[in-house]
Amino acid sequence: MAAAWCRAVRAARVPCRGACAASSSGSASSSSRDEVLQDKRARILSRGLPKQKPIEGVKQVLVVASGKGGVGKSTAAVNIALALAANDSKKEVGLLDADIYGPSIPKMMNLKGNPELTPKNLMRPLKNYGIACMSMGFLIDETAPVVWRGLMVMSAVEKLLRQVDWGQLDYLVIDMPPGTGDVQLSVSQNIPVAGAVIISTPQDVALLDARKGAEMFRKVHVPVLGLVQNMSVFQCPKCKHETHIFGADGVRDLAKTLGLDVLGDIPLHVNIRETCDSGQPVVISQPQSDAAKAYIKIAMEIVRRLQVPPA
Repeated sequence: MAAAWCRAVRAARVPCRGACAASSSGSASSSSRDEVLQDKRARILSRGLPKQKPIEGVKQVLVVASGKGGVGKSTAAVNIALALAANDSKKEVGLLDADIYGPSIPKMMNLKGNPELTPKNLMRPLKNYGIACMSMGFLIDETAPVVWRGLMVMSAVEKLLRQVDWGQLDYLVIDMPPGTGDVQLSVSQNIPVAGAVIISTPQDVALLDARKGAEMFRKVHVPVLGLVQNMSVFQCPKCKHETHIFGADGVRDLAKTLGLDVLGDIPLHVNIRETCDSGQPVVISQPQSDAAKAYIKIAMEIVRRLQVPPA
């Protein structure tokens, strides 16, 4: 690549022909050389970027991300996937756990076991509540740590994306790991992503990293559909007094700064935690609750902002 760049730079060097050349001719020649140089640069730069290839059978990929860990991203991803399916029974939804080091989807979706292999040597997703799921947690022991370097992690993510028989999906929701590192770049540069949803609490420390996450997706040309304010308010179950434990409206302020929408607010409620810990997410187990309705609304807002996939 460096040699090609040097050739492009050398191509831009043109020896002086003297003052006798007509100015109009020199201007036209310079413009032509500039166009050639720009074309060469574009081709050189394009060689260094991976070619995006759609996942077979998947119409649209939605990534759920956060800059900071511990803000309820995986809980949100699970309930958003279930809400997408609940909003339209004709839609097929899948859920990919891209957090190689700390997979949460198996427990939250109440799934155990090793994926079966198809005749084409592809892994079959495990399924519950109508959602096809794949996770590193299906391939290792529940208590076994994953002690891998970046290249092995990216290889594992590639296998979870490409070596899985997803069937025909309208939406594949990807639960991304925290941060803005290898996995985020690998996913966003290798497959077409229809949109990203950023999860954050209203706390200043979480917002700092949420902003980095949103800016990263913009840099790799992934549309940021909006932000979700998680753990927005706590209501006392006895006196109904509301307390903003992590602050009030921090995500809304960040959304205004970034020119993005707030897709919805999720309250800090014990039922959300208890239902995910028991493998019965609140959208499935308590569909009439305020928490479930909040996820349903967020899923509707997401669909509204997604471009219609090609037929």
